[in-house]
This record gives sequence, C-alpha cells and structure tokens, in this order.
Amino acid sequence: MGNSALKSHLEMSQKTGVFQLTGRSLQEFPEELQRLTSNLRTLDLSNNKLESLPPFIGNFAQLRSLTLNSNRLGGLPTEIGNLKKLETLSLSTNRIQQLPPTLDHLKALRTLILAGNRISEFPKGLGGLRQLDLLDLSRNQIQSVPSYVSELQAIEINLNQNQISVVAEEVSRCPRLKVLRVEENCLDLSSIPLSILSQSHVSLFSVEGNLFEVKSLRDLDGYDKYMERFTANRKKFA
Repeated sequence: MGNSALKSHLEMSQKTGVFQLTGRSLQEFPEELQRLTSNLRTLDLSNNKLESLPPFIGNFAQLRSLTLNSNRLGGLPTEIGNLKKLETLSLSTNRIQQLPPTLDHLKALRTLILAGNRISEFPKGLGGLRQLDLLDLSRNQIQSVPSYVSELQAIEINLNQNQISVVAEEVSRCPRLKVLRVEENCLDLSSIPLSILSQSHVSLFSVEGNLFEVKSLRDLDGYDKYMERFTANRKKFA
C-alpha cells in the first residue's frame, strides 16, 4: 500500500476514530498508527499477514474494538492488557497457542473471539473479565473443560469443533452461563455432567456431533428441568 493511500486512511481515521485496512497483505503492524493512539476507537486489520503486534498496541487508550481475524499471529503482547476500554477482541483464524496473563485486565471486554487458533488448553485467568458475554473458542484443540471454568462470567461459551472428552461438573456453577456449545467433540453420554441439566442456568446446551445420539439426553436425570429452561428461552434462540 502506498504512503499516500495510508496517509489518506490516517487522515480519515483522525476524524472518525475508525481505521480499517483489510486484505492488503500487511506483514507488519503500521507504525504510523501511533498517531491515532489518543482517538482511535475501532481498528480492523483482518485478512493480512501479521505475525505479531507491537508493544505500543497498549497505547490506544480509547480503543473499543480490535479485530485481527485471519492473520498469522502466534500470540499477544502483555501490553494488550492496557486497553481498559476494549469491549470486543476478535482474533479468529490465527496461530495463537496461549494468552498473556494480562488479558484479564480488560475489565470492559464483552466479546472475546479466539475461534480457529491452536489453543490446546482451556485458557486460565479469564475469571476477571466480569463483563464478558461471549467467549468463542471453537475450532481449536482443547481436550477438556476444567474446573476453573466456574470462574467465568460469560453468557455464552462456544467450544464447537475441539477435541473435548471431559467436561468438569463445575461448568454448572458459571453464574451467568445460558448457552453452552460443544458440538463436534469427543464426548460420550457419560461425560455429560448431570448438573448442567438439573442445576445450571444453561438453557441452550448444544451437543450435536459427539459420540452419542442427542435424543439419549432425554434419559438423563435433570433433562426435564433443562427443557423447562429451554422452552422458556426458546424465542431468544430462534
């Protein structure tokens, strides 16, 4: 991309607070964006070839939305935790294996999308994200849902297309969880904690594509209670 074109983008972004530069084969995060640290609210650099983010990413104090889908990111700098106003972080289809511990500093974060990465362990330290509504970890390599999942405040957790064979009973203790998606994993019927059906707030439990017939859920204790919640919330899922 030529300097004149980038300059025009920067000038527009200074007025709008929005910078979008997608599908341009960028290999490095544009250093020129440092001019916008005080006013940029939305940044989208999807469909490029970025392998890393610079430490100055943490200087965008007004940033609300950061979208970096379909790049080559292997991780995130610790400075990402400085984005105190960030509400949406979308990183689908990258090469991320782990998250920095500073991610839980993003107290305003509502949407965290990590679909299509190389995450093999359910991320720790997300319990501090008290405003989180959606956590999307679909299309990764996660093998189990651990007990510390109970710390999450998410309303929806998407774990479709992983390698999950174990789900900790503590998932039923997630205080706000309404939607749990575990389609196309390696779960058998005995791997389903009955407490999800009988004691949780989950009103949409999506389990298609595992090692059992979905209709066999009907035989489990607590299924009637789950169906009461599902029916009461059906319009929300339509």
